[in-house]
Amino acid sequence: MNLIELSHKFLQHVIMDGDFCIDATMGNGNDTLFLASLGARVFAFDVQDRAIQNTKRLLEENNFNATLVKDGHENVDKHVKTPIKAAIFNLGYLPKSDKSIITKPDTTIIALHKITNLLQVGGRIAIMVYIGHEGGKAEESAVLEWVDCLAKDKWQIEIHKMHDKPTSPFLICLEKFRH
Repeated sequence: MNLIELSHKFLQHVIMDGDFCIDATMGNGNDTLFLASLGARVFAFDVQDRAIQNTKRLLEENNFNATLVKDGHENVDKHVKTPIKAAIFNLGYLPKSDKSIITKPDTTIIALHKITNLLQVGGRIAIMVYIGHEGGKAEESAVLEWVDCLAKDKWQIEIHKMHDKPTSPFLICLEKFRH
C-alpha cells in the first residue's frame, strides 16, 4: 500500500455519508473524488484554475459533486462554517504544472490551525508532505514543528516515513480525541 492509499484508508474509517470534509490542496482532484465517493460533502481548495478545471472534469466523469473553491487553504474559515469530520493535504505543487507555484509554510500552518479548530472530536487529518522540491524542506520543518506543538492529551499523531529515503514523501496522520 502506498502512502496515498494509506492516507485514504486512515480517513475512510471515520467518514460517514453527509459528513463535511476538506481537501485543502485540490490538485488534480483525486482526493476530492475519494472524499466525495464516501458520501462526504467536500470543500476543495486550490489557487490554480487548472486544478479546478481538472477536478471538475474528474468529478463530472465519475458523477460526483463537491464545492470547488478558488482560494488558498489559509482562507478555509471564509468558506467553511460547519464542523468537519476529515481533511486531507497533499503539499507541494500541482503535478505536471508550474513547479514554482507551491504550498508555503506560513499559509499551510494557518490552514492547519484553522482546520484543527473546525475538526470534530473523532475527526482525522491526513497530511502528505513532499520535500523533494524547492521550498519542500522549509515546509517540512514548519509542519513538523507545528505537529510537535499539538497537545498530546488531545491528539493521536502518527508519522509514516521511509527511513532509508530521507527525501521521499511522508504521511502525517492526526486524530482529534478531545477538545
